[in-house]
Amino acid sequence: MSTLLEARGITFGYGHGTHEAGSEILTEWNASFAAGEVVAVTGPSGRGKSTLLYLLGLMLKPSKGEVLIEGADAAGLNDAHRARLRATLFGFVFQDAALDATRTVLDNVIETALYRGEPREAARLRARELMAQFGVDLRANHKPGQVSGGQAQRIALCRALLNNPRILLADEPTGNLDPASAAIVVDAMHAQARSGATVVVATHDPALVARCDRVIEL
Repeated sequence: MSTLLEARGITFGYGHGTHEAGSEILTEWNASFAAGEVVAVTGPSGRGKSTLLYLLGLMLKPSKGEVLIEGADAAGLNDAHRARLRATLFGFVFQDAALDATRTVLDNVIETALYRGEPREAARLRARELMAQFGVDLRANHKPGQVSGGQAQRIALCRALLNNPRILLADEPTGNLDPASAAIVVDAMHAQARSGATVVVATHDPALVARCDRVIEL
């Protein structure tokens, strides 16, 4: 399998807030992620699992080191270029679904497609297909506050898959789900990997870890 995503010697620390000034969460950390695999990143709380996903997803920049996409450093690009890469290559599933409460479910799903400049109707058609696939199509005109936690996470998954991402990053995607909803999410991640994508999941869920192809402990 070819390496699609790689962290090479990345170091990162928060200067303020809950962490001591100058403390490093990751120090010269290395890993590679191949196309076609689902990788679990696990470890105790506070070890940097979410931070690592934000670094791999180009939402944070490491203080040292590189994040490589097909061998080219992406972390060192300017903000606008990184934003374009996030919109075109990546899909994100956040722990709390991170849906905009002021927009309809359907508008939440197509938001990134509109940012990429795709026609609205084409995006809506693709979104409705995904929402039907994951059993949330009847909720398209509802607001996020009107759906269950399991439905919200499946809606977030639809948003992440809308652009058929080559890199899918998920932060505790099954943490608050019942077993049936969790199985739907995990099956979808494996299907995306089979299409040739790289999937990286930060999780404490032993059932999810057991279904991943490889495990990295922080």
